[in-house]
Formats: sequence, C-alpha cells, structure tokens
Amino acid sequence: MKFIVSSSYLLKQLQVLGSVINSSNTLPILDNFLFELDHNTLTVSASDLETTMSATLEIDSASEGSVAVPAKLLLDILKTFPEQPLTFTVEENSTIEISSNSGKYAIAYAPGNEFPKAQVIEEPSTTLVPSDVLATAISKTIFAAGNDDLRPVMSGVFFQFSPEGLIFVATDAHKLVKYARTDVKASEVADFIMPKKPLNILKGILGATDSEVKIDYNDSNATFSFDNYVLMCRLIDGKYPNYEAVIPKENPNKLIINRNLFLSSVRRVAIFSNKTTHQIRLKIAGAELNISAEDIDYSNKAEERLTCDYQGDDIQIGFNSRFLSEMLTNLTSDEIQLEMSMPNRAGILTPIDGLDDGETVTMLVMPVMLNS
Repeated sequence: MKFIVSSSYLLKQLQVLGSVINSSNTLPILDNFLFELDHNTLTVSASDLETTMSATLEIDSASEGSVAVPAKLLLDILKTFPEQPLTFTVEENSTIEISSNSGKYAIAYAPGNEFPKAQVIEEPSTTLVPSDVLATAISKTIFAAGNDDLRPVMSGVFFQFSPEGLIFVATDAHKLVKYARTDVKASEVADFIMPKKPLNILKGILGATDSEVKIDYNDSNATFSFDNYVLMCRLIDGKYPNYEAVIPKENPNKLIINRNLFLSSVRRVAIFSNKTTHQIRLKIAGAELNISAEDIDYSNKAEERLTCDYQGDDIQIGFNSRFLSEMLTNLTSDEIQLEMSMPNRAGILTPIDGLDDGETVTMLVMPVMLNS
C-alpha cells in the first residue's frame, strides 16, 4: 500500500478530524486515524465511538488497503513540513514510512480492521440545510445549552424540522435560546437532540464552506455530509422539555435600547456585583434605565444611567449579569428589545434589526430575586 499526498492538504484535513479524538480514550485504537485507500481516493476517519468523522481526499495511488496511524504523532510531524509531496509506504514490519524531500520517517501502525466501524443509518429521513444557516443556528444556540450530566437532554441542542421551517433550541433552565427559520423547510416533521461536541466541530468548519449540508437522521443517529466530510454522531436519548410553555406570551413592558451601549454598561456594573450571584438590578422608569450592582460583603457598588425607549409600568428586575452579557454578545443587531411582564417572570431579548427574511431569534433569561 503506497500513496503520494500534499503535506499541507493532508494536514488541513487531519486537523479538522483531530478535534473528534478525545485526550483520553478507553480503547487505544481510538488514538489513531484510520486511513482507507482505494486507488486515487483516500478516506481518513477519526472516532470517539459517539462521534465519527471522515474526510475523503483525492491523492495519487494505484493500491488499496487500510491502516490505523497514531494521530498525535502524525499531526506533530505534518505541522513541521513546508508544502511538499509526501510518499506514504506501508512496510511489512508493521511500520508506515513517510518520505519527504529531506528525509524518511517511520511510524508504527495498527491493522485497519481493528478500528471500530461507523454505523450505517437505517432508513434515514433527509433534510438539506445551507451551511451558513446551520452555522448560524449552532453558534446562536450552543452557548445556552447546559452542562449538567444529570439532565442530558438539556446538554444538547434541540433540532425541530417541519414543512413550516426549522427551529433550533437550547436551554439550561436559566436561559433559553430559540432560533427559527421559515425560509428553509423540511419535507416531514422530525425532532432530535444533538450533543454539543459534534456541533462545536461543525461550527468550526461550516464557516469555510458555502455548500449545502445534507442531514440524515433516525431515532438514534444523525449524519451531516458536505464537501468532502461526513460527520456521524449518536443523538441524545430522551424527550426535550416543552420550551414553548416557559416563554411568557403577554409582556406589556417593552424596552428598546442600543445593544453595544447596554452590553458595555452591564459588563462594567457587573464587576461590582456579588461574585456568587452575579446579580445586577435593572430599574426602569420613563425613558431612563438604571443599572446597578452591589457586593455588600466588600462594600463594592456601581450604578449607571442610560436613556432608552420604554413603554410600560415602572419596574425593578434582577438578572444574572453573566447570562445577560452572554446573550447580548451573541446577538449581532444594533438595537435590541427586552420584554418583561413581572419581576419574577422571564425577560425576553430579541434583535430589532440585522436579521434575514424568515429568521427569528428569541432569547429568554430567568430573573433573580432581588433582596430589597
């Protein structure tokens, strides 16, 4: 088995796949890349059993076969080469020899058949989503997903597909984000919960492509195929909470304000908040928004006044400043609207401008009780 490939081309593909590999694996074989050669096509795969990703490379070869090569060692050596053709030759003595312009390097390999086989999805449903839409949906929602191992369903992003459009939801019970598109549709109704790790991998590479992503899914697995990549992952099992029930429908108090102004003010005032609760207080009366925080233990306090456009009753409401600034950072609009009903009901953040047709973003943040 022998093939020739460009060093930088191979490195670029392997760095993407390398993000799948865990730092500590239960199975030693998972520390390897699987190379499967079929004449001029080389398929390289990486897996952690839950997520498997493969890339198909066009190379120069007349042979076929499969070997598992240590991932870290291969990446380390490839990073040091200037752009040049490398020749990989599988030798009889269980080593793979790499020849470059300047030298030869031998790496021990394992037989390719020891590498776990990727599952094939039986009778999948399929939806096509433009890569930029999927990339935006992931980056707008993933930060709100939880990290609680006891509630695995909330540690992922909920995908809801229907002929009306696509909805992506993430929540950790303190904050919730719902990203919806009516300009991209699925042929049938389906929903599933995607784990965070494969979504972070997708988020990292979807920005560099402008192709459509083909999503195949059944009850237990989903596959994302685009360009020369295929990413397959196991879905989170369980029923997603009814998120519509927690979004308050009647919110008579509406505040409209410049997002950057509000964000910098929240960040500054938050420095003076209590380090465990991160609580800041919003006091709105007329066209004035008063943002304050106090850390009684250390006698630190701060207060800022901003002018805003407000319709509704005077209100005082407390929020966790970390959640609020995370959401404001994640929105990209110039102006945002904060809707509230009562100090003990969730506040709803929505962007006022900067959205595509058919795109909506709803962010919900739970209040914290104010100690008067």
